[in-house]
Amino acid sequence: MADQARARKIADRIKVVTAEYLEHRVKDERLGFVTITDVRVTGDLQHATIFYTTYGSDAEREGTAAAIESSRGKIRSAVGRALGIRLTPTVEFVPDALPEGASHLEDVLKVTRERDEELAKAREGASYAGEADPYKKPVDEDDDLGQVGDEDESDDDDELDAR
Repeated sequence: MADQARARKIADRIKVVTAEYLEHRVKDERLGFVTITDVRVTGDLQHATIFYTTYGSDAEREGTAAAIESSRGKIRSAVGRALGIRLTPTVEFVPDALPEGASHLEDVLKVTRERDEELAKAREGASYAGEADPYKKPVDEDDDLGQVGDEDESDDDDELDAR
């Protein structure tokens, strides 16, 4: 097994090589705007999973997936030449679920904002059910605050007499 740092470096290199190959070498009309988001390599460096996103309708995404799949062997050859390691890893392309997850989170945030606005409107005319601060501390009548002040004044008088 290769160490994790080497696997990360190889994954980064595969990401760059794949993106450049798709941008400059693949001349398939079905290929849309593709972004390579992540590459994961197994610990033995035998298999690479390449995650990608693409823009467009569902039909355009399917066309892009077909174009990538048809040029997978050429991409693997380019990766093997660029890496220069003994065994070239097999490559697998997986559409990344990142945009769908992000749109779901945006929907959840939108619903939350609407609910917060409703609560803010309901709170405008509301008043407290009891006192505003139900945790007020009761004042002890046994404490004589005058004695504390007298002690402070006597300390000041002692300091004045010493001068």
